[in-house]
Amino acid sequence: MSTYESDLLRLLEERGYIHQVTDAAGLDKLAMSQVVPGYIGFDATAPSLHVGSLVQIMMLRRLQQAGHKPIVVMGGGTTKVGDPSGKDESRKLLTQETIQANIASIRTVFERLLAFGDGPTDAIMVDNDEWLSTLGYIDLLRDVGPHFSINRMLTFDSVKLRLEREQPLTFLEFNYMILQAYDFLELARRYDCRLQMGGSDQWGNIVNGMELSRRMEGRELFGLTTPLLTTADGAKMGKTAAGAVWLNEAQLPSYDFWQYWRNTDDRDVGKFLRLFTDLPLDEISRLEALEGAEINQAKIVLANEVTKLVRGEEAAVAAEATAQATFAGGGAGEDLPSLSVGAEGMRIGAVLTELGFTASNGEAKRKIAEGAVKLDDEVIDDAGFLIEAGEGEQRKLSLGKKKHAIVTR
Repeated sequence: MSTYESDLLRLLEERGYIHQVTDAAGLDKLAMSQVVPGYIGFDATAPSLHVGSLVQIMMLRRLQQAGHKPIVVMGGGTTKVGDPSGKDESRKLLTQETIQANIASIRTVFERLLAFGDGPTDAIMVDNDEWLSTLGYIDLLRDVGPHFSINRMLTFDSVKLRLEREQPLTFLEFNYMILQAYDFLELARRYDCRLQMGGSDQWGNIVNGMELSRRMEGRELFGLTTPLLTTADGAKMGKTAAGAVWLNEAQLPSYDFWQYWRNTDDRDVGKFLRLFTDLPLDEISRLEALEGAEINQAKIVLANEVTKLVRGEEAAVAAEATAQATFAGGGAGEDLPSLSVGAEGMRIGAVLTELGFTASNGEAKRKIAEGAVKLDDEVIDDAGFLIEAGEGEQRKLSLGKKKHAIVTR
């Protein structure tokens, strides 16, 4: 039985999103009595967010499903500074044009998952550059500076870890937590935003914003964090040996995105279905109870549902069809990554690296020596093998059981 009365906190609790809440009873009561505008901030350091951000995006979706208002804050301003949280080194600074192009690209994923508009529960996307870039430095120091203790700021993990490792933490980055706290105050002023959500590593930043708003304006705000999401084998969500699992199609083909979810560890299937799909909880319970080879059916459902939400129905259907053609029929589906080797052909190691299947030619040689590489289902054990393709010919290159590509002329 849930300890909460509001649809919002019940939904978040049932699906596994809640790690900490600053005042659970107060937020529960507020969510029962009014539409609660809530926000999560996203930095614009790349043209796409990756799967590690998906739990936060889904939380905004849940907020809207429970009848409340999601505010997506793009960090056009804070991206100019750099968040030290979880980072070992300073982030490279981006130009204004790059940041704006990244925001436009990232928005496309949010438009699939949230309903935007002017209604009371419609989502809005705002850029914190609007208010941060107009702040006068002296004004900020005078108005906001007195509410921050350096002693306390030095205790935050994001700062402490960098100092302990004797890695440089610039004064620019040290200001990040002040700017994030100021965001919450400004959103409360502009949109009556009452709730900030984020990953568990953002707890200190969220509490900072709440305290700043209370001290400066006597506002009562709330914070809620999600558990740190790792896979059953302890890996960080959204990272694979081949690199980040990007949400945007331009950064990662839909087949690879689908395959990431299809390859989920058996132990994570139920958790991921609750967090990343809209399937009813009783259906999820049925799927996660499947055993042996049958659990693969649950993984296909997971891959289809997540791909449908993030990439659209067509992408999910095409990716599953490709997987079936590749794995079941031994053929080659249309949606696989492909590479042209030209009329003169290409060495097999170079092809593997070019496709991103291996990180280097050295790794490619090791995989070939292990017998993990097949061309048209035949093992290739010669690292110098030249892959050639005839006019219009499609050849299937495989690394292990899960990575496949089409090689053409």
